[in-house]
Amino acid sequence: MLLLCLAAACAAALLAPALGRRLGRAAGWPIAALLVAVGVLVVQTSQPDAVTAAVPWMPTLGVELAVRLDGLSLLFSLLVLGIGALVMAYSARYLPTGRHGGFYGLMTLFAAAMLALVLADDVVLLFVAWEATTLCSFFLISRSGAGAREPAVRTLLVTAAGGLALLSAVVVMVAQVGSTRLSVILADPVWGENSGFTTAVAVLVAVAAFTKSAQLPFQAWLPDSMVAITPVSAYLHAAAMVKAGIYLLLRFSPVMSDVPVWRVLLISCGLATALIGAVAAMRRYDLKELLAYSTMSQLGLLVATIGVGTPAALTAAVVHTAAHALFKSALFMLVGVVDHQAGTRDMRRLSGLRRTMPVTLVAMTVAAASMAGVPPLLGFVSKESMLDAFWEVPGAGPALAVAVALVAVLTFAYSARLVIGAFGDRTSDVDTQDAGPAGSAGATTVSTTEPDIVTDVPEARPAFWLPAVVPAAAGVVLGLAPWLLDRFVGDAGSAATGDHTDVHLTLWHGVTPALVLSVCVIALGTAAVLARTRVEPVALRLRSPVSGLAVVDALRARTISLGQRVGHLTSTSAPRRHLMVPVVCLVGIAGVATASVHGLPDVVGDRDVPLDWGLLALVAVGTLAAVMARSRVAAIVVLGVVGFTMTVWFYSLGAADVALTQLLVEVLTVVVMMLLLRRLPRTFRADQKRSAVLPAVVALGAGLATTLGVLALTGRREMSPVGEYYAREGEAVTGGANVVNTILVDFRAFDTLGELTVLGVAGLTIVVLLRSRRLLPIKPLDTSRAATSPLADAQANTVFTRVLTRLVGPLTVLVSVLLFFRGHQEPGGGFIAALVGGAGFALVYLSAPSDAAAKVRWPYLTLIGLGVATGTVTGFLGYVDGSFLTPLHADLLGVHLTTALLFDVGVYLAVVGVVLTALNLLGRPRPSAQSPATHRAPPDQPDPPADEHAPTIDHARTEEVEHA
Repeated sequence: MLLLCLAAACAAALLAPALGRRLGRAAGWPIAALLVAVGVLVVQTSQPDAVTAAVPWMPTLGVELAVRLDGLSLLFSLLVLGIGALVMAYSARYLPTGRHGGFYGLMTLFAAAMLALVLADDVVLLFVAWEATTLCSFFLISRSGAGAREPAVRTLLVTAAGGLALLSAVVVMVAQVGSTRLSVILADPVWGENSGFTTAVAVLVAVAAFTKSAQLPFQAWLPDSMVAITPVSAYLHAAAMVKAGIYLLLRFSPVMSDVPVWRVLLISCGLATALIGAVAAMRRYDLKELLAYSTMSQLGLLVATIGVGTPAALTAAVVHTAAHALFKSALFMLVGVVDHQAGTRDMRRLSGLRRTMPVTLVAMTVAAASMAGVPPLLGFVSKESMLDAFWEVPGAGPALAVAVALVAVLTFAYSARLVIGAFGDRTSDVDTQDAGPAGSAGATTVSTTEPDIVTDVPEARPAFWLPAVVPAAAGVVLGLAPWLLDRFVGDAGSAATGDHTDVHLTLWHGVTPALVLSVCVIALGTAAVLARTRVEPVALRLRSPVSGLAVVDALRARTISLGQRVGHLTSTSAPRRHLMVPVVCLVGIAGVATASVHGLPDVVGDRDVPLDWGLLALVAVGTLAAVMARSRVAAIVVLGVVGFTMTVWFYSLGAADVALTQLLVEVLTVVVMMLLLRRLPRTFRADQKRSAVLPAVVALGAGLATTLGVLALTGRREMSPVGEYYAREGEAVTGGANVVNTILVDFRAFDTLGELTVLGVAGLTIVVLLRSRRLLPIKPLDTSRAATSPLADAQANTVFTRVLTRLVGPLTVLVSVLLFFRGHQEPGGGFIAALVGGAGFALVYLSAPSDAAAKVRWPYLTLIGLGVATGTVTGFLGYVDGSFLTPLHADLLGVHLTTALLFDVGVYLAVVGVVLTALNLLGRPRPSAQSPATHRAPPDQPDPPADEHAPTIDHARTEEVEHA
């Protein structure tokens, strides 16, 4: 049932784009209904004890798609889905008319990711969901306009850094505990036995949570993200993204509450962030920006309260989390209403809206009063709970409580400033200073012109403001009857403390230190509001000498600069500089390894076959000839000799599959390299003898190191245990007798899928590279030699190849199909069969007298995409009986069938697509790719059509003969 809840949320995310395109902005209503339905399903699934469910996900790694619903995850699930539904309904009237599939898709995916995060009982799933929220927020912010790119990038950089910290914590915990289940990890006694491990994880988890919840020193991204549209900001600040950090801190509190570094980090950074955010909110005139800084401040109070770690403090944090979600979502949506109706959020331009927008005024006043902690609202209950929790801290309790109270005074002041700024009458004594953009260093400037005043703004329609009124009204109801939350807060508090916690929320606790502090807060806050014309200038002068955004930009710029400097070390077309690093590393590794091996195994010298010495001599001669070759054609020829010699050697050693692959790769490599000659000079650049000394030394060292490594390792282990398992059990498990093919498409299919993806990327790289480079200029045509050249007539010159193609072509197709279907039992398979097919295509191209005559018009990029997609889809079939890429087997009419055959189809398509990419793009370019001076058609043949997938090889061009 619990997995069904998560699946329903994911299904809503898949359905949302289609609804957004079909219904436009009105899709917010059905999507809201879907989220409400998922929320109801979650509530029905909940039990007094935790509910768990799991299905295999990565069984070989011990990772499961495990979810767990306890009090803490239930509370956050309801916030994620409930606030998400309200924001979706609000978007149905906030967004302009038109299609909004992308927005609704990302927002619903955001909700699904948050739901997976709070339900996750596997740290791998937790991390994946964590990163999904990061990506969703990045895309939602970046799509908000032309000026949203940089804020989105800065947000991504900061939150992704936190993701790396969480990943490090996950790796350390899994390595130490030996399980990926979160509940098992938290219950392990290692937390009390290994202080070093506990301290390291505490720091990593705190850093991850600080980046998500915008705590010092990672706070700058939150106000910077205000470029996003209001629905995104409302959801991000109230129930998603920033709440992910709070959830993480609460989830790890049972094992961290007594760790000194945890308490110091959370209390100090939390209170500092709360104070900085409150002061910054007093300096902002943009209503939405003011709310962003208020979120920083409120999150700081939450983090500090969690850092206290007592049961009372953790329970208070849970209550304030719920209260914050309600009043912050209401305030953001109401500010959006004001902005939508008035066309501005600048409080210096708004005047008299209280007379024309009474409903918005009342709702915003109620929500702001809850944020300020005014009774009888839920915000007052949560604020008193936090003050009580701080006051009870041994030793420094009263001092901490007074510090929180001072922040609460500023909270009261900026809450009133929000309402007065939006709905008050603007008078001549209102300050016109500007606090600068969000996240700036705080430099203030004085406006030289009076801003235009906006008045007589009509009230929005009920469908617009109703989703915002609901959470504001909920704050009133739950403030008057807080005992309605006893079950939810009690269960969540029990999960956060690791022990059963009884909670009895009430509006009146009697005369307590918290009540006295609350009265002082309200009194001082009221005084600050009344004296706001004197208080705000003071706040404007309190600016930080360091800009958080400037720090992020500086780190980003220096990282890019460092990458450029590192890349400059090999930013050359000379292969020697690229190959020097791996070759030198090979020499070093081989030297260390050889020195650690004592003696040579007895097996060395057992195989003394004359054929080996003959093949070795051929390889040596070919290598020496390649080094001494001065023309590129000669180098290709002798390299081909080396490659074909290695093919024979593989056959002699019994490696038929490897030999077939080597042979076919050599054939296609020679064809492709010959086509590359069109884009390269005829000869190599002459180097000075001094410059050849170092490469020669490195090459000889690499050869010596490789020889010593082979001699030292040969015979020390005939076959690994894994290899023995493949050889012994491969046919019984997979039904295939070809151990090489079964390893590639059955046992290690995931590795092959990765290689397949890399191959597809290589094909795309070929396209980008060759379309961005121009050909070398063609030498002028020598008409006197062209008339006597035997290659002048293209039609006659290719007659032998065309006749051969008619005979060999069908045979090539037959061999390719045969190798494909026999690959599971005999040498062959998708890769080898595709190479045979590629060789057939190469023969077709080479036999054509011109581009236009080559009849193959296959879409090579589509083939690459289909290949990768086929391999991936085949992987999902494995979930029917196991996990991703688990082969499925069946017998039909005595024939053994397996989904590995479908996987091989993907390999076949991708390889053929890459081969066709090279053959199509390495020949003559289309007319648009070169100027008329360097590309001209012969008088008896027109230029080939500019078709995307048309072959571009022109073989019998006299000017190319002159060039080569």
